[in-house]
Formats: sequence, structure tokens, C-alpha cells
Amino acid sequence: MTEPGRLGALARRGGAFLVVGGAAFLVDAAVFNLLAFGLTGVGPLYDVPLIAKIVAITVATVATYVGNRYWTFGSRHIERRFNRYVIFVILNLVAMGLQLGCLAFSRYVLHLEGPLPDNISGTLVGQALATIFRFFTYDRWVFPDARPKAAAGTEGAGV
Repeated sequence: MTEPGRLGALARRGGAFLVVGGAAFLVDAAVFNLLAFGLTGVGPLYDVPLIAKIVAITVATVATYVGNRYWTFGSRHIERRFNRYVIFVILNLVAMGLQLGCLAFSRYVLHLEGPLPDNISGTLVGQALATIFRFFTYDRWVFPDARPKAAAGTEGAGV
């Protein structure tokens, strides 16, 4: 595939990844806010925001796996192996740590709490860092193309 073809494929994959990530962002934010703040400002997990965030990230992660596997990386031949799921879980635990670290820093070091600081730190900043991490690691380790390089290079080239 020519260099412009590779850049086009990367741009398409990046765009799909961002759409899937945007949907996951909405799921994450909705679940977190319902658990942490409910409808009245104090939800069932208000005092344990990291638990609320873990639940929210877990629900969103299931959605991102399906979206990324079948859309973002859907044209790739990916061998089904148990170790792919293990790698996916490990990488998502690291990404979850990025999000939780941002939320924990805001809540417990800066002593900021409430819907605005929790969503800025855990949902916006944390998820942005986790999304960048996921894009590069999913491409290489979770959804690698199992076809030989010559065959994989013809993807999207009309061959």
C-alpha cells in the first residue's frame, strides 16, 4: 500500500476509533454520574467515586470492545485466541488506572469534589489519556492483523 493509502487507512481507523470512543465516553459519563450523583446530587456511590468510576469504565469497555473489534478493526483477520482477551483486559486495567488516577488526584489530593471536578478529572482528562493509550495498544496487541504483511498491505487498495 502506498504511503497516502496507509495514511488514509490510519485516518479511517482513527476516525472509527474516535466514534466508538465517543459512544463509550457517553456510556462512562452516564453510568458514573448516575452512580456518583444520582438525580439529586448525591448518588448511591457518592462517597466512593472510584468504585462508581470502575463500574462505569467496565460497562463502557464492553461496548468499546464490540465496536472496535467489529468496526474499527473489522477488516482485519484476527485469530481468536484466549491470550488476546487477556491482553485486552490487562491493557484496559492500565487504562482504567489512568482514569482512576486522575479522579483520585482531583478528589483526594486537590480536595475537589462534585459533578464538575469529578467529570473534568475522571471523565474528560482521564478518558482522553486512556483513549490515546488504548488506540496505540489495541492496534498493536489486541487487534493485530494476522494476515501475512503482503496480504495485509493490500487492505483498502482494491486488490
